[in-house]
Amino acid sequence: MEIPEFTCLCPRTGQPDFATLVLDYVPAARCVELKSLKLYVWSYRNVGAFHEAVTHRILDDLVRATRPRFMRLTAKFNVRGGIFTTVVAEHTQRGWMPAPEVRLDDLPG
Repeated sequence: MEIPEFTCLCPRTGQPDFATLVLDYVPAARCVELKSLKLYVWSYRNVGAFHEAVTHRILDDLVRATRPRFMRLTAKFNVRGGIFTTVVAEHTQRGWMPAPEVRLDDLPG
């Protein structure tokens, strides 16, 4: 899932920070419902948070709500002070291993 309009506030200056969030996950019994995800993400619009902290907080909340086998949240923040920031946070369920990658160009044919 790609969420291109994430916004929170810099806790030091109060200025808005903008990011694109990319959520990759392997569900178990529960899935992320898109409207709920949208409303949850919008709840950060007036919240002061550092990039790393807010990325990990969102991941922790989503993991707690869905209990996935695997979840990765990538937050690609727009430039601030001449620096682009990308934060990646991951969760892997204990004992879960991904299936081996299937590469079509490796198949005989």
